[in-house]
Amino acid sequence: MTENNRTEFEEEQTTADFEEAAGSGQEDNEAVSEKQMEAPASKEESEESQGEPEESGDLKYMRLSADFQNFKRRVEKEKADIYKYANEKIALDIIEVMDNFERALTHGESCTDKQFAEGVNMIYKQLKGVLDKNNILEIPAENEEFNPNFHNAVMTEENPDYESGIVIQALQKGYTLNGKVIRPSMVKVAQ
Repeated sequence: MTENNRTEFEEEQTTADFEEAAGSGQEDNEAVSEKQMEAPASKEESEESQGEPEESGDLKYMRLSADFQNFKRRVEKEKADIYKYANEKIALDIIEVMDNFERALTHGESCTDKQFAEGVNMIYKQLKGVLDKNNILEIPAENEEFNPNFHNAVMTEENPDYESGIVIQALQKGYTLNGKVIRPSMVKVAQ
């Protein structure tokens, strides 16, 4: 007997049992027959039907729990990154001011007003201290091996004093914020 036929046969049997009980007026038989209609046909079927939903429910629960944990970790990491790199835009603006101070200091030696040049140098040092305190650090470039992650090679030059791939000169300083490059160094590299 196929599974489909067996189910139909069992339904007919329980319906017949129910009709017999109703016809004879016995309340006990009626209660038994109603229970038979609600109960699964065999123990094997009841165990199978109960086992599958629980397993799939447990798997769904575990998957949802894992997804939620991953979501929490991802949100916490994003939040930490936001706090860690929130100052990036303002740092880039301050770095441009630092570049201008450095240009002013190179011409400070030829300045006739030595007190003015000394004041500019003090402001430069104070600004550099603020950057250092906030983990905005200068990328070392000159006499270092060229690293494309930190350096942007703008020029190459044949120079017998330097080995190939060594940075000869930093044309513009580069900076990192908490280890992340926010502006690479523009450099001249030996061929």
